Amino acid sequence: MNGLKTVLVTGYAKAPQGTSMYENYKHAGIILVINTETNKIENASFTFISELTTTFFQNLLVGYDLSNGLDELIKRIQNHYLAPSQQAVIVALKSAAQRYWDHKNEDS
Repeated sequence: MNGLKTVLVTGYAKAPQGTSMYENYKHAGIILVINTETNKIENASFTFISELTTTFFQNLLVGYDLSNGLDELIKRIQNHYLAPSQQAVIVALKSAAQRYWDHKNEDS
């Protein structure tokens, strides 16, 4: 794996009760592949039930440069993902981003 320019990071948050996400997984999970040279999200996966929701989120996140902070990305989610699990997804995203930056700072 030497020479890889990406890392895979995950983040999780408790899913809201009464949602299909909670009934199936109990948590909202996000998995991001991030390019460590550009800090851009190259791929994303989620613990969503629907493939449509996963594809929608990939379109929101892939290509985003985490160097710009999370505010713009969180606004995208708040404006375009109108579901009970919105806040759980944001918490999971923040957790994954923090894990990424912690890793980057360890390597510095």
